[in-house]
Amino acid sequence: MFKNLLAAAALTAMAAPMAYAADLDGRVLKIGTDATYPPMETVDETTGQIVGFDVDVMNAICEKVNCVPNFVNTAWDGIFAALQQGEFDLVISGVSITPEREETMDFSEPYIVVSQAILLQVDNADMTLEDFKAGGQKLAAQTGTTNAQLAEDLVGRENVSLYDNFSAAILALQNADVQGVIIDGTSAAAYEQEFAGALTVGITGLQSDPLGIVFQEGDATVDAINEGLAAIKADGTLDKLVSNYWGTE
Repeated sequence: MFKNLLAAAALTAMAAPMAYAADLDGRVLKIGTDATYPPMETVDETTGQIVGFDVDVMNAICEKVNCVPNFVNTAWDGIFAALQQGEFDLVISGVSITPEREETMDFSEPYIVVSQAILLQVDNADMTLEDFKAGGQKLAAQTGTTNAQLAEDLVGRENVSLYDNFSAAILALQNADVQGVIIDGTSAAAYEQEFAGALTVGITGLQSDPLGIVFQEGDATVDAINEGLAAIKADGTLDKLVSNYWGTE
């Protein structure tokens, strides 16, 4: 299952040793993230801190290039506008790199590639994509995401229900307001675990998306972050993080 949900993980750099000269001099980076998307980013109910894979990736990068990450929980539907207005130095929030987004924003190199999937109720685990394409079955997704665009491409806008965040989409699935939720496979697996016995990753092998860290167009900080990212790929840190969150089976 893991191999279906995570199309490619660390995108490991070549093994040749490299020198990393980038140094951000302890700069505090204000980082926008929509912490409603486990395991990429979520709020720890005990500590109130934002935690997750993306957080660990940024922490590891900052260790390499001498920066201090300051994560700010922000609703997805306004996160890119806030970046453009200078409220953040960058955004890391499970963001797919797309040609449309690259027209107005700059991206780091990809740090992971994920394959989209469809969550189903366990009782409907035998549903297929053809069932949704036939009409009468609703797919849910978060508005403004590549998941939502893929859902519309697959089954038509009339068969797609959009929600402000994936937590609301998951609730709609549990309440049978929709019959499936299209979501990155890595997060689908997390929800399957959280709601074991109720929800299952029923349809896999859909579109694969590279994820990147987002910057304002022309921001030179991307070069330093790319150096840090290359370093954590080269020394195995990124692979270890992927293994910690999703295993290697």
